[in-house]
Amino acid sequence: MDLFPYFKSVLDQDRAPVVLCGLDHTILYMNSAAGARYAKSGGMALVGTSLLNCHPPKANETIERVVEWFQADRTHDLIYTSRNDKENKDVYMVALRDGDGNLIGYYEKHEYRDRETMGLYEFAP
Repeated sequence: MDLFPYFKSVLDQDRAPVVLCGLDHTILYMNSAAGARYAKSGGMALVGTSLLNCHPPKANETIERVVEWFQADRTHDLIYTSRNDKENKDVYMVALRDGDGNLIGYYEKHEYRDRETMGLYEFAP
């Protein structure tokens, strides 16, 4: 059974931006929320380009250090990178690993802390 469409759909349905990168920092995938968030920087056209082109040198050094930390130990899978009080969210870098636990890339995860406003089981009209 090909699970790829299911995993892609999970990412596509996420309301938070998701940007997946390979170990060479190439942006491999962005969901539509990420495309909208980074529209001023090129949006979906960023897929296939280097994430390092989107950040200043100091941030790139930090990204490289995080990837090295991910590679150092298979238990190093998540690191907190920033807090945005204006948007009430925390941002993380998360390691992506293959079935053997080898690092194959990473992604940026946004976790919003706002209480949900949708009613329980509220079906759209």
